[in-house]
Amino acid sequence: MSSKQRTIAKEIHISGIGLHTGEKVNLILCPAPENHGYKFQRTDLPEEPLIKADPDNVFSTQRGTSLKKGNAIVHTTEHVLAAVYGSKIDNLLFKVDGPEIPILDGSSLPFVEAIEQTGFQEQDAERRYLVLDSNVAFEENNVEMLAVPTDGGEFRITVMVDYNSPVLGTQHASMYSLEHFADEISGCRTFVFLKELAQLAQAGLIKGGDLDNAIVLVEREYEQKEINDMLKLLGKEDLDVKVEGIGVLNTTALKYENEPARHKLLDIVGDLALVGKFIRGHILAARPGHEGNVAFAKILKNLDIEAKKGPVKFDLLKTPLYDINEIQKMLPHRYPFLLIDKIMEMTDERIIGVKNVTFNEPFFQGHFPGNPVMPGVLQVEAMAQVGGIFALSQVPDPKNYSTYFLKIDKVRFKLKVLPGDTVVFELKLVTPIRRGLVHMAGIAYSNGKPCCEAEMMAQVVKEKNIEPTPVEQ
Repeated sequence: MSSKQRTIAKEIHISGIGLHTGEKVNLILCPAPENHGYKFQRTDLPEEPLIKADPDNVFSTQRGTSLKKGNAIVHTTEHVLAAVYGSKIDNLLFKVDGPEIPILDGSSLPFVEAIEQTGFQEQDAERRYLVLDSNVAFEENNVEMLAVPTDGGEFRITVMVDYNSPVLGTQHASMYSLEHFADEISGCRTFVFLKELAQLAQAGLIKGGDLDNAIVLVEREYEQKEINDMLKLLGKEDLDVKVEGIGVLNTTALKYENEPARHKLLDIVGDLALVGKFIRGHILAARPGHEGNVAFAKILKNLDIEAKKGPVKFDLLKTPLYDINEIQKMLPHRYPFLLIDKIMEMTDERIIGVKNVTFNEPFFQGHFPGNPVMPGVLQVEAMAQVGGIFALSQVPDPKNYSTYFLKIDKVRFKLKVLPGDTVVFELKLVTPIRRGLVHMAGIAYSNGKPCCEAEMMAQVVKEKNIEPTPVEQ
């Protein structure tokens, strides 16, 4: 991929129908200057407002990715964004005179063909990249996404979809480089289950839907009357539609056996285009959808923002608030399980603790002795001990109290912690302490870079009330 930014050589005019609004819309793809990125402009609205293609401007992911800024809205942006990103275009202005991008054939191919026919204009500025140097994970609502660094710096995607359906079971699709997007991915169309059509129509969606701009999957046997009733609801009574068992509606044929999975990959390209930079990394996605894609785009965007700030700096040369002797007066832990060395500062809502990791740590003898790495569970335990100091500082006689884990959530490991590293734990209260319950969110920094994060809840208990079953911090 060229190291220079580029845009298109001249304007591209495209007209069509919006999938969900059913309104005719005119779209103009316009060359844009260096560092402009992708922006949509509603030319039909007063003052022709601009909407930046940014994950923070996404307001809906219902059957598509919709952007909003003020009163200006643009629906179903993912296919055209995938086309320009897959065509390695850095800067473009989308002028649109309606609330939705035209659906065309339900894929990115018509946009890609128009772009290739028009040609490109190389610019002087250097292309902007988001380079992954560690794994980034996301998991929510049965969606799993992971971004990992790649040796060659290519943008790769691997997708798995599983709808637990007789017509669309588990499918996989891969793209090894953006060079393959145009030929192998861009022509794959959106899809819908036949059973969903009536629900979508009743919800006021797919007003512009047609059987030639989507793959319709048939998951069971249908009576012809059911089909006729559905066509009437969709306003398509004149179409000659027949259902011949489980499979794909007779109005279209699959371009690839895994075309649905390839289209999900296309959607990921379009939604991750919102990050605003070309990604150097491998994206692995299980059961993806627009909601998860956009959430992951936000994570990647924020990761890039944090990277620009550089390493987080803490003053570790000042006199600590608590040294190791004072810590031992508050915590019941002792060698080899006392995992913090000093507390640097503490407020009503925040605490900072330090662990100096040496090669002499006892766990290195048995944990990857040939390649010593601090175990992640001990990073969490050290973070919990810092939180324990915070919790016990809230009671008048801390030596008579202990803290016990109740819950650990949202644990992420981002960097290896090696001998010689200094790990700084920063914890903040998530909610005020009530009835001895302490809920804190923490980030561990290894040499200024986040290496671990977690949310944890613990209870402060006076010794006489301790029960034998909980696991002590």
